[in-house]
Amino acid sequence: MTLDVPDAASVSWAPFGPDLVAHGDNLPFLRSLPDGAFRLVYLDPPFNSGREQRRSTTVTRHAPIGGTRMGFHGRPYEVVKSSVTRYDDAFTDYWGFLEPRLEEAWRLLAEDGTLYLHLDQREVHYAKVLLDALFGRECFLNEIVWAYDYGARTTRRWPAKHDTILVYVKDPERYLFDAAEVDREPYMAPGLVPAEKAALGKLPTDVWWHTIVSPTGREKAGYATQKPLGVLRRIVAASSAPGDWVLDPFAGSGTTGEAARALGRRFVLVDENPDAIDVMRRRLGDGVLVTRVVAD
Repeated sequence: MTLDVPDAASVSWAPFGPDLVAHGDNLPFLRSLPDGAFRLVYLDPPFNSGREQRRSTTVTRHAPIGGTRMGFHGRPYEVVKSSVTRYDDAFTDYWGFLEPRLEEAWRLLAEDGTLYLHLDQREVHYAKVLLDALFGRECFLNEIVWAYDYGARTTRRWPAKHDTILVYVKDPERYLFDAAEVDREPYMAPGLVPAEKAALGKLPTDVWWHTIVSPTGREKAGYATQKPLGVLRRIVAASSAPGDWVLDPFAGSGTTGEAARALGRRFVLVDENPDAIDVMRRRLGDGVLVTRVVAD
């Protein structure tokens, strides 16, 4: 079970303490943390899409009377909605919201640390200008394009099926990038490379082809904007080492925590959505301290 702190209480993070999930506004919590505490910071903020994000969970049950579908051996059943998670993804001043949180993320990075900022096409161009100013253009490392192929498609323009992840380092001479720890992927044309290289696979480039979390798959945690574990494993493996602390201020379903734990890292996750906290409690389980953020 998770280790819950009573609602009226709050605890501070400590590098010798347990993995931590903080419930509340991430800005006052980030300001309470010490400089340079994290080797890796991953931010997946709301995308400012202008709409409410929802995720429904359904339950299939036997219905002898009034069943709407027929199953095996003609048994009637019905599908009912059991829960809905949601959050508002619309801001009147998006950069007034995000900029101070990026400034705190920069402060919290270790001198050899790396920041990953995950956005879509609506705001990423503004983010790059802001991060160039905050970090310095020489600290820009990569623009990763995560491409997927699922969901509705428009016929009035090229369908948008990618997110962008901007990668910046605190010091371009000291950052960690451990290519040997990254899961390799198949060559797209294995016949063009020696058989030994084809069997090993290749280091991923800055374009990542990876499916989203399937709505009916085993990985599904029941949160509207859940990111795939494979994407976060790649980030955590490349830009941190075993024992390092990883910070995710917009933790959502807790994928960063699951990836960090699987790879032997420590984690601090923050979210103000009660649905997200409930999902993380179920998903991360034993040994995680859940606390509330108390604003100044």
